Amino acid sequence: MNARERFHALMRFKRVDRGVFVAPWLGFPETLKRWEEEGYNDGDLEQIDFDAWNVCSDWFFPHPPFERQVVEEDGRHILYVNHEGIVVRELKSNPLSSMPQFVRFPVETSEDFRAFARERLQPDVGARIGDNWVEKLKLLRAQPAVLWVIADRWGGFFGPLRNLLGVEKLCTTFYTDPALIEEMMDTIADYLVAMTGEILDHVQIDMFGFWEDMAYNHGPLISPDLVRRHMSPRYRRVVDYLRGRGVEWISLDSDGRIDSLLPVWLEAGINLVYPFEVAAGMDVVAMRRRFGCGLRMYGGIDKRALAAGSSAIDAELERVRPVVEEGGYIPNVDHSVPANVSYANYRHYLERLRAMLGT
Repeated sequence: MNARERFHALMRFKRVDRGVFVAPWLGFPETLKRWEEEGYNDGDLEQIDFDAWNVCSDWFFPHPPFERQVVEEDGRHILYVNHEGIVVRELKSNPLSSMPQFVRFPVETSEDFRAFARERLQPDVGARIGDNWVEKLKLLRAQPAVLWVIADRWGGFFGPLRNLLGVEKLCTTFYTDPALIEEMMDTIADYLVAMTGEILDHVQIDMFGFWEDMAYNHGPLISPDLVRRHMSPRYRRVVDYLRGRGVEWISLDSDGRIDSLLPVWLEAGINLVYPFEVAAGMDVVAMRRRFGCGLRMYGGIDKRALAAGSSAIDAELERVRPVVEEGGYIPNVDHSVPANVSYANYRHYLERLRAMLGT
């Protein structure tokens, strides 16, 4: 089996030659810096026989991007307009790993949103992917790899609105101006259908991904009732369109405790969710018992175990073994691997995971 065949078979709970083995997220530069001090060489990870996945996640951002404009800076901080039009304050010493302060957002009124959408949320696929974009898509599809198109940060009905309004104003606007909320969601749905439609005119994709990040460690930032009322019809529209174009797998990314949202997402036709943060109480074994095989999962391995050492890693992998063996689950860390994970622990994790998957 190649990587694409293996992925589809696993998601359908069919027999596979081995489990799907994908590279963990490495989002922190401090992690690689530490590993280099511990013997990691550039290219080490490329030599590991991970399943081949082509993950396309930067095509849906506002285009053209906002020009970076520095508002003010001092010895420690810089305040600037980022590529999404958000005014952020960052630490100069650690901009990639520290959480910025979000000072101002690009939308305050319905007129602001309409101007933003008119100028920066147009389905100009060629401009977004680049010259010879059809040929690039066909080359990606020609590889025996999973082709996963994720509308990162701008493909959902909470996450993108949070980028436009800010989380506090978004949560209150569901009550103070629901008409604006619905207009924004309808615009995003139109945008996603138009973008994916152009892509699907030229190549078939294996999976599409929504992005939300709409929960913290105790639960979602809005109630499941609000999600069902406002977001579900828009999910359903995009999902039904994609299914009609032959896209079988629809994923959704949200950190935090999301178990109360899973029934709503499943009802809307979403069938793969990630990353299942263990620290937020998201246990993939318990979720499978609760929701059954309609819920496919990706992630769910506690990154804290990787920092704790080999015994903790072995125990964590044994914890998820039942769903690995059942199918419909791709084990991976539940978020980016942090810098408190040693290179030796990381290699131990990969070796034990590979053995469990039969690679």
